[in-house]
Amino acid sequence: MTSVNSSDEAAIVGQSVDLAPDPLAPEADFYSLFADVAGDDLEAWQTARSLAAEVLPRINDCWDRAEYPTDLIGRLGELDLFTDGMDIPGHRRLSPLGTGLVNMELSRIDGSVGTMVGVQGGLALRSIVLLGSDAQKKRWVEEVVTGRAFAAFALTEPDHGSDSVSLETVARRDGDEWVLSGEKRWIGNGVDGQLTVVWARVDDPSDEALHGQVSGFLVEQALPGYEAERITGKVALRAIHQAHIRLRDVRIPLDARLPEARSFKDTSRVLFATRAGVAWGALGHAIACFEAALEHARTRIQFGRPLAKAQHVQVRLADMAQTLTAMQLYCHRLAQLEEGGALSAEQASLAKVHNTRAARKIAADARDLLGGSGILLENHVIRHMADIEALHTYEGTDTMQSLIVGRRLTGVSAFV
Repeated sequence: MTSVNSSDEAAIVGQSVDLAPDPLAPEADFYSLFADVAGDDLEAWQTARSLAAEVLPRINDCWDRAEYPTDLIGRLGELDLFTDGMDIPGHRRLSPLGTGLVNMELSRIDGSVGTMVGVQGGLALRSIVLLGSDAQKKRWVEEVVTGRAFAAFALTEPDHGSDSVSLETVARRDGDEWVLSGEKRWIGNGVDGQLTVVWARVDDPSDEALHGQVSGFLVEQALPGYEAERITGKVALRAIHQAHIRLRDVRIPLDARLPEARSFKDTSRVLFATRAGVAWGALGHAIACFEAALEHARTRIQFGRPLAKAQHVQVRLADMAQTLTAMQLYCHRLAQLEEGGALSAEQASLAKVHNTRAARKIAADARDLLGGSGILLENHVIRHMADIEALHTYEGTDTMQSLIVGRRLTGVSAFV
C-alpha cells in the first residue's frame, strides 16, 4: 500500500498544502478524544481541514445560488479524500477513525462538500470496490477516486425511499444486453456526470438465483435513454445537485452488472458503511455551529459586556458542549468497533439517529444564541442548520433507523 503524505499531496496539486496543526480546539474536544490522532489519519484530517480556507470564502454564494462548485470534485480527488477507508492500490488507506474524522471535517466546512465525498466515495466508489469485477475496477476505480469522473449511486425512487428494498426499476436481459427501465430520485451527481451505479430488480428467467433479485449496474450517463433533470427548490445541501432520473430502455452490456451484487443484502453492505459516515457528518455540522456560538458569545457586546459573561449564556454553551461530547463518544466508539470488526448495523443505526437529532439541537441553540445574526449566511450557522435536515433523512430516516434498533432490542420486526 502506498501512503500519500502531505509533501506528496503538495506535489500532486502543484502547490503547498497548509495543514492545520490542531484541527480541533480544546473547547470543541472537551474530553480530548481526538488529541492523539497521528500518522496518515492525522495528515488526512489536516488536509481536509486545509480546504476550509479555499471553500468557506465561496460556499455561501454557491449555497445561496444553488450552484454546484464541481471543481471541488477534482480538488477532493487530488487530495486523496475519496477513499473513505477503502483499500485502493496507490492511495492512502485510513483507519475507521481517520475516515470518520475526514467525513466530520468536510461537513464542518459544509454539508454539500461532505455529501460530495459521501456520494462519490462512500456510495458509488464503494459499490465498485466491494461488488465489481476486476475489469470494472480497472475501468472505473482510478477515474472515480481521483475525481476525473463524477459518479452517482441511484437507489432511491419516487415511490420507494425508506422501502427501497421494494424498488421497481427493472433490468431485463435481452440477449447480450441488459435493458434498464424505471425512475430514480434524489440522486447526487446523477446529472451532468459520467457514471451512475443503478440498482434494479433483475428480470432474467434463465438465471434462477438472480431472477427477481436486486443488483447493481454501471450506467454511463451519456447513453441513449438516460434522462436526468436537476431537482430545484431545495433548502438544504444547495451546493450539490441531486437529480430525478428516468431510464427509458437504456441498453448496457451484460458485463456492466456488478457481479457480486446478487441481492439487496449486497446493496446493504454499501449502505451499512455510509450510515456510520452520516453520524460523523452530523458531528461536523454540530462542531461548526458550536464554534460559531462560542465565538459570538466571546465577542458580542451587549449591555456593556460580552455575552459570555451572562450566566444563562454559559449554561447554554455548557449544555451544547455536553451534547457535542456525547456525539463524539458515539463516533469514537463506532471507530473502535469497526476497527475490531465488531460493528453491527444496529449500532451504526443508533449512532446515526442520536447524532442527527443532537446536531439539530446544537444548531437550533447556536442559531438562537446568535440572535438575528444567526439567520445570515455570512455567519454559517443557518446553512449548517438547513443541511442537517438532509442528513436527518438521508441514508435511512430517523424512523427507519429507530426501527432497526427496536428490532434488535425486542426481537420483533415492526417495519410493516
